[in-house]
Amino acid sequence: MRATDILKAIQKLNPSEKHRLREYLIDALTASSSTGTVLEEISERKNKDGYRCPDCESEHIVRFGKYSTIVDGEEVKKQRYRCKACRKTFTDLTNTALYRTRHLNHWMKFIECMIEGYSLRKSAELIGNITHVTLFYWRHKLLTALKQMEISNFQGIVEMDETYFLYSEKGQRKIKNRKPRKRGGSAKKRGISKEQVCVLVARDRDKVTFSQTLGMGRLTKDQLDKAIGHKLSNENVLCTDAWRAFKTYAYEKGMDIYQFKSDGKIRTKGLYHIQNVNNYHRRLKGWIQRFNGVATKYLNNYLAWFQVLESIHHQRNEITMNDMIIKGNLIPNIETYDTLRLSKFTV
Repeated sequence: MRATDILKAIQKLNPSEKHRLREYLIDALTASSSTGTVLEEISERKNKDGYRCPDCESEHIVRFGKYSTIVDGEEVKKQRYRCKACRKTFTDLTNTALYRTRHLNHWMKFIECMIEGYSLRKSAELIGNITHVTLFYWRHKLLTALKQMEISNFQGIVEMDETYFLYSEKGQRKIKNRKPRKRGGSAKKRGISKEQVCVLVARDRDKVTFSQTLGMGRLTKDQLDKAIGHKLSNENVLCTDAWRAFKTYAYEKGMDIYQFKSDGKIRTKGLYHIQNVNNYHRRLKGWIQRFNGVATKYLNNYLAWFQVLESIHHQRNEITMNDMIIKGNLIPNIETYDTLRLSKFTV
């Protein structure tokens, strides 16, 4: 069959059939992506300046035998190292999201599910042989690393606005001082209160993005300065909503600022507006709804997840999948299932 005939046949498919074809083609094209290649890339980039002990930082490292692991369905031998200073052994994956993972060959499929934003149970069903509890651990180990990625300093015009999420203890068996809320529920008080978590989002026109929880209730000037002050300079021009903390901060830092009221009567002043950051809020909240509520202690992880998806335009292909897993394993990560499960919301 000629290529033109194939294209004509595809055009006749209904939306559901096109979606299934798309899934098949993506799986077929990414099947050749080797986990082994990704592991080699992690090793090379992690050790580009030479080997260093992850425990004591010593550079006096020697090879110390090999260990077995399953890569792409086959047992392979990987290098183990020993520190001559503290005598401890380690591997290229020590203190990474992949450390002590028994099913390395399933990580690529898991990253596909992450990009699609699937639930843990749906991901477990698609991957097979992995429980949703294990995938919870994988998800948050990876996200804990990704949220540590540094952004570059903001350039030019910076749009800045806060949004709010209802404080949630989803997954907590015993909740104090209130009854559990079904699927998120609603706040007892109207408007912004201490029941809500403030999330600041800032973006410049190059789409450099910062998103992070700052605290409970209204945003303060000190929270703003602590979170993002080191990424700004008096050469930046701020575009914000009308909240006074932004104006006070800009005045103290000697920065120009354009503010827009929430009534929407004046949305732009020439080049200055907050439409980009408001659209980001809309996409973020629409995406996060699929999880039927997110525990506040994990909210920064989800913010980092969405930020990565935005940077790759939610595209699932070999390049974005490899990039996501490599970047998520170049940053030190010592989280365990217990530290994640027992963690508390802090600001």
